Amino acid sequence: MLRSSVVRTAAPDGRTLGSLLAHYADAGEPLSCEPVAEGLLNRGYTLVTTDGRYFLKHHLDGDRGSISRQHRATLRLAALGLPLAPPLARADGRTVTVLDGRCYALHPWVDGEHLGGTALTLAQSRRLGALLGLVHTALERVMPAQRRPGPAPYAQPSAEPAQTFDVIDELLALARVTRPRTSFDELAEHRLRERRALLERHAHRRPADPGAAAVGWVHGDFHPLNVLYRGAAPAAIVDWDRLGVQPRAEEAVRAAAIFFVRPCGTLDLAKVAAYAGAYRGARGADAGELAAAVHRVWWERLNDFWMLTWRYRLGDRRTDPQFPAASALAVWWTREYQAVRDAFTG
Repeated sequence: MLRSSVVRTAAPDGRTLGSLLAHYADAGEPLSCEPVAEGLLNRGYTLVTTDGRYFLKHHLDGDRGSISRQHRATLRLAALGLPLAPPLARADGRTVTVLDGRCYALHPWVDGEHLGGTALTLAQSRRLGALLGLVHTALERVMPAQRRPGPAPYAQPSAEPAQTFDVIDELLALARVTRPRTSFDELAEHRLRERRALLERHAHRRPADPGAAAVGWVHGDFHPLNVLYRGAAPAAIVDWDRLGVQPRAEEAVRAAAIFFVRPCGTLDLAKVAAYAGAYRGARGADAGELAAAVHRVWWERLNDFWMLTWRYRLGDRRTDPQFPAASALAVWWTREYQAVRDAFTG
């Protein structure tokens, strides 16, 4: 699912842009700066200068250490030949500029488009899976090794049904009092009641917490809005803000559940199988690792109501268009559990 916590604001003013560009040797003078049309995480702008076009990123978290780590990783990955758009270096060699307490980075502009799974052929699906497998393998080369054995600070405990039931009850109450009432509210109520029944039936299948064996550095947010295509080929993997240590196969499963979900809420299992087979081959992952990841992500989806939380708790309706397919997927995945597992494990 496409998650974020960003609120759109106006682009940086001319004074800020001038101060920013002054740190770069050949970036030119600012001519225009417009928010990008797509993407929810952080703030991105199309910056046109007298020298050309750039992508300007405002990192909301302001964690310079984390941002610099992301930048080092993308520079090293690009040097290995992966399709990325690493940040440009300033005249002093730095890649982060802090102005008025805000952290900015300047990237080369990449012409391309975002393609969902419905637009990808089987061959492109295989290429996508191989690309993600290569990303995971390359990150293992360029990032610090993780300490093993020991506690796994990355591990997110599996959701507890009792806590999920409390969330369902709260969201049901909010949906019922919403006025004016719409078809969305009716669908939300239906899915919430349906999900509670499914959880009652499958509570005994709560997965164990993940071990450390299959954990490594991952992109953290691999989905269609973060992969730019030029023609049939990926031109750049963007938005590395969630670079971190997680179970790698779970990222592969989550990505497939976004790329290959149909509007009706089913997965294109032929494309999933092509993608997953290429991922396993590129990363050397075995079927058991993928099977465990499928189970954990299925359970995650069954207990996840972030879109309804945004709508009813926060009054933010930007994710409403995603809800029908995403909510149907959890139900369909439960019914077709074995077929989904088989597609990922070959």
